[in-house]
Amino acid sequence: MTSTASQTPVPLDTVAAATDRLLDTIRGLSDQAVTEPSLLPGWTRGHVLAHLARNADSVVNLLLWAHTGVEIPQYASTFLRDSDIEAGAPRPLAEQLADNEAAANRWLSLARTLTDDAWQAEVRTRQGRPVPATEVRWMRLQEVEIHHVDLDAGYRPSDWPAAFVTRILPQATADLNRLTADTSLEPFTVQATDTDFTATIGTGPAAHAISGPGASLVAWLLGRSEGTDLTGTVPALPAWK
Repeated sequence: MTSTASQTPVPLDTVAAATDRLLDTIRGLSDQAVTEPSLLPGWTRGHVLAHLARNADSVVNLLLWAHTGVEIPQYASTFLRDSDIEAGAPRPLAEQLADNEAAANRWLSLARTLTDDAWQAEVRTRQGRPVPATEVRWMRLQEVEIHHVDLDAGYRPSDWPAAFVTRILPQATADLNRLTADTSLEPFTVQATDTDFTATIGTGPAAHAISGPGASLVAWLLGRSEGTDLTGTVPALPAWK
């Protein structure tokens, strides 16, 4: 997931509300449910929960960097990031919930103390992309909203707030354009039926159009849906890396 730093910063209250919805879903799970598959291939719900908690801690690192001026990588290494997820995945629900509650509180509590100058400080994402600290809010919101759906526990793309869909849809199309730049994917147009959004994937004249609600388009573009609720000839998309 990437970001769109030129947009208005996401309000912290928006991230807090999304987090509350996520935590409510976690509270409704069981120990058995935690061990069952999520919508992400090879990951149980426990993997998703462990990732969400460690992601919150990773964006705490970025905010500390912005606050102190001392460089703190989002993750110490890819190996440690992945091993933390694997180690945390088998934990019972009570531990998963307590971890996510505490990690989310650490992130939001620190975020509420940052000054305007700190929010403008430049940090780097896990991929090495420089962004202002304000962009960390959007990074965290994407993790919460998208992985909430990945839990496959009742929260669907149609439950995403309209403001989230409006913001991520152009980003998702731009990201897919980069992902498919070196492929033979036939150009096509995506059209949201509930807004005036339209965009072309690929280079050259679009051969056909794919339309549907914005949330359904986002879910398909991000690989969270096969696009069966969309209208048009829906191609198979390359896997996200």
